[in-house]
Amino acid sequence: MRIATVMKDRCHPKRCNQECIAYCPRVRAGDETVVIGPAGKAVISEELCVGCGICVHKCPYDAIRIINLPEELDGELLHQYGVNGFRLYRLPTPVNGKVVGILGANGIGKTTVISILSGQFIPNMGALDAEPTWDNVIKHFAGTEMHDYLKRLAAGEITAALKPQYVDKLPKVIKGNVGELLEKVDTRGRMDGVVEELEIAPAIGKQLSELSGGELQRVSIAATLLKDADIYFFDEPSSYLDIYQRLKVSEIIQELAKEKNVMVIEHDLAILDSVADNVHLMYGTEGSYGIVAQPRPVRTAINVYLTGFLKEENIRFRDRAIEFDTHPARGELHALELLSYPELVKKMGSFTLKVNSGSIKIGEVVGVVGPNAIGKTTFVRMLAGVIEPDEGEIEGGMKVSYKPQYIKPDFDGSVRELLYTMLGPTVQDGFFISEVSHPLALKNLMDKEVMELSGGELQRVSLAVCLGREADIYLIDEPSAYLDANQRMEAAKTIRRVMEKTGRSGMIVDHDVYFIDLVSDSIMVFEGEPGIKGESFGPLDLREGMNRFLKEVGITFRRDNDTKRPRINKGGSRLDREQKSSGEYYYEVVG
Repeated sequence: MRIATVMKDRCHPKRCNQECIAYCPRVRAGDETVVIGPAGKAVISEELCVGCGICVHKCPYDAIRIINLPEELDGELLHQYGVNGFRLYRLPTPVNGKVVGILGANGIGKTTVISILSGQFIPNMGALDAEPTWDNVIKHFAGTEMHDYLKRLAAGEITAALKPQYVDKLPKVIKGNVGELLEKVDTRGRMDGVVEELEIAPAIGKQLSELSGGELQRVSIAATLLKDADIYFFDEPSSYLDIYQRLKVSEIIQELAKEKNVMVIEHDLAILDSVADNVHLMYGTEGSYGIVAQPRPVRTAINVYLTGFLKEENIRFRDRAIEFDTHPARGELHALELLSYPELVKKMGSFTLKVNSGSIKIGEVVGVVGPNAIGKTTFVRMLAGVIEPDEGEIEGGMKVSYKPQYIKPDFDGSVRELLYTMLGPTVQDGFFISEVSHPLALKNLMDKEVMELSGGELQRVSLAVCLGREADIYLIDEPSAYLDANQRMEAAKTIRRVMEKTGRSGMIVDHDVYFIDLVSDSIMVFEGEPGIKGESFGPLDLREGMNRFLKEVGITFRRDNDTKRPRINKGGSRLDREQKSSGEYYYEVVG
């Protein structure tokens, strides 16, 4: 079965020589296999297309995909976004009493799945010329587990509560006091309990626009939990949350699943492993098609996702497996100091940060960990020269490249124009292209308007701008936010590779424990009382730093025997007790 897709945002017939038409063998033979449609974009006839792939390679904007899919999918098409548009195959199945996870790359239909299952729109089953009806959908799923669910959904007997993906955009569409907004949606009468569980009491009196990313995420989760619904959807609930908060949210979601249907989309593999019971993998090609695989137990599903091969369906959906290193702490770094700093103090309102004296060596990458509102970003901003310490002084003279935690798409123009404006000739440099642009997959973003980028796309572009600048030290705050699991690994490896090959230093703030482990030579741990006082320790060597951090959190990690990925031990389990007694909170390699 062959499908042809045209990415409308990349197709620019007025800027090119319409190579897709000029080089198509069927067009040369007199057929109208490729034409420019009424909307001014290329339209490919799938009936006439012979699948030669010439148009795919000739298109200067990489806007065309000609894909051969298994014949088994014929009749499984659930929704198609117009002629040559994105296609979704199959649906995941909610299960009573279990948390059902959805794992897959960005841009392959996860949000579309949630929109259908929550009743926001009716899938068209690939019939582009007819008005979609629930009758056709229900008939398609006759005799399956989904039949009864969709029948009730069509009849209006199922209500859904959805925690959106991009919580940082909420203040643009919703205005008002947090407490009043939560009271309006509290149809379960549980506001006091939810506010206490999620520790958002300090945010209750604030305006939504005044909240940090972590506060916005927890308030959004709270609003979802307070609605009396039959099924709850949580789209990337861990973004902007520290590991303490991620684990707390996982516990709350698991408790909710005992009485309600729950589905979760999550890219932090350790958190997904701890929160989900069953997982549906989704694979496909970004912007072209997405396929929902059959459910698997969470451990099996994540391991299959990492290897990239579905044995039962004989489908390889990734060129190479995502591999996890099993190194213990890296050896001591013997290098000259890039900078040293004395004890620093910074007061911001009722919060006081104390940074103990320390130093960063040339070529050293320091991972920064700790809870939210503890001073990590404040310290990074002091190093970047954005704010000054109240006590102590950071020596100047360093060239600094800084990627802030919150990124605002305020550039009027394309990604290509942004990169040339910010980096100049560096954009054409071979090192930048091979070591930054290619692994971060910027090629297909070059002609997109910056203001139209998704959160994950904006994150990759911002990271590329930061790494593309000439600097002595790179300060990168939360680079994993909104990236899928595969993109996170690529971003981590890109940062690490650039630091190693250029001999530059870096400081990386993030809440994904494995991301930090992958990029870091040493660890800086922030402890204290969030929002009141914070204190830094280190940089410490990798092993000591991770153990100190995880001891403070109160959790241990083990390694999966098959993929060597980190997995959170269940609190109080035999492995948890053994690792805590030995002081090895992260580096045990067990099944």
